[in-house]
Amino acid sequence: MDEPLAAGAARLVWSVAGLVQAVADALAARFPVCVVRGELSAFSRAASGHCYFCLKDADGAPALLRCAMFRRAASLLDFAPADGQLVELRGRLAVYEPRGELQFVVEGMQRAGAGALFEQFLRLKAKLQAQGLFAPERKRAIAAFPRRIGVVTSLAAAALRDVLSTLARRSPHVEVIVYPSPVQGAEAPAALVRALALADERREVDTLLLVRGGGSLEDLWSFNDERVVRAIVECGVPVVCGVGHETDVTLADLAADLRAPTPTAAAELAAPATAACAEAIALLQRRAALRLHGTLDTHSQRLDSLALRLARPAEGVRARHQQLALLGQRLAAAGARLAERRGAQLDQFGARLVRATRVDLEARARRLDAFGQRLDGLDPQHVLARGYAWLTDGEGRVLQSTRQLRVGQALQATLADGRAALTVAGVEPDPGA
Repeated sequence: MDEPLAAGAARLVWSVAGLVQAVADALAARFPVCVVRGELSAFSRAASGHCYFCLKDADGAPALLRCAMFRRAASLLDFAPADGQLVELRGRLAVYEPRGELQFVVEGMQRAGAGALFEQFLRLKAKLQAQGLFAPERKRAIAAFPRRIGVVTSLAAAALRDVLSTLARRSPHVEVIVYPSPVQGAEAPAALVRALALADERREVDTLLLVRGGGSLEDLWSFNDERVVRAIVECGVPVVCGVGHETDVTLADLAADLRAPTPTAAAELAAPATAACAEAIALLQRRAALRLHGTLDTHSQRLDSLALRLARPAEGVRARHQQLALLGQRLAAAGARLAERRGAQLDQFGARLVRATRVDLEARARRLDAFGQRLDGLDPQHVLARGYAWLTDGEGRVLQSTRQLRVGQALQATLADGRAALTVAGVEPDPGA
């Protein structure tokens, strides 16, 4: 029977490649396309653009799935994958034949859990920022030396102990009023809004601290609630927000008048250290004392100088006489120099006036000669001397046209050397006239 069994077994023997290929085909048939959720681990991107990483359960279960995301699918990502991110992968199961390992070939990746919350965070942030709730010019200055500080947080929170211990160490004189409120869970946003409103209504503190310890994005989500953000903006008391660790940023941080990286830092920013203030006051006191002593010394020296001058009044009078004599000499010399300058100026003005008068008279004489020549050229006697006659009728009217003449009319002709009586024998008008 051993030989038939051996022969039957021989017919079922697989080659390694055949068996791996058969397993791959079975997986492809059983899981053509599936979606799996998990946490990224050991993420790396090769120079070729392909991405290789592992996916593990977020709840810590001992399961690991090797994944490969080729360049084409990786180029479609709208975020930068990193270790620790919770993601949902869409793809197919396959066997990597060279090593016979199970792997998940990723065709699509999107953030899940914290990733979805982060997208909601970004959308709400953009909305509130567009409404001006995070504008720097809206924020108020924190009181430099508060008498009372309010704290909005849970009574069981470690953040409250940190704030109280910090204030007790740095500023023991500052009173602290706690407005208790849960800082995590579904009821936390409404409770935080009520606590902020109560502090605003009472107006018994100078600065309000909104604090909470660190945690995940889900743990801190109450401080990203729109109601809480608007309550911070509407609060009449300046708000210092210290939520989470230094790397945690919430919308409450952006809306607060001052953001602190931690609750302890919020307490430090809200109240100055008493010791440092005392040192500053002591330094100012020393400077004021030095300034006062210096001023007193200066005035004392001036008083001594004035006392010496009052003790010898004759010297002061003699000095004034000398000054008056010197001023008199300078005045006399200045008057003589001024008179000399004025005399020289008058001589110059007289010479200029004589020259101007002579030039004007010569110009006027030339003009008179020209007018005389022009007037002499217009003398009628010169015209008559050239052979012309001046005709007038019996009444002495000047005759200028033949239309003024008639036959037998008596005329008088004035010549260059006398007059002649004439009688018109005939009139012949010029046809062209």
